[in-house]
Amino acid sequence: MRDQFKAKLAERLEHPRIPSAKLHGHPDRYKIKLRGVGYRLVYEVRDAEVIVLVVAVGRRERDAVYLAEMKR
Repeated sequence: MRDQFKAKLAERLEHPRIPSAKLHGHPDRYKIKLRGVGYRLVYEVRDAEVIVLVVAVGRRERDAVYLAEMKR
């Protein structure tokens, strides 16, 4: 799973702002889904600093990963 996220993040470094992956209500946060295992990674794009910051990783069950990212 870690390697899958690593590969997806490497792709997103080139084009981090994917409209279909945007989180509602958060202007600079996006998600990466690993559908086969049910995990999500939420990341934040900071253009001024050229940073892609991983905010949360977890299962989608009961929106746990999204609730965790909202606390950060």
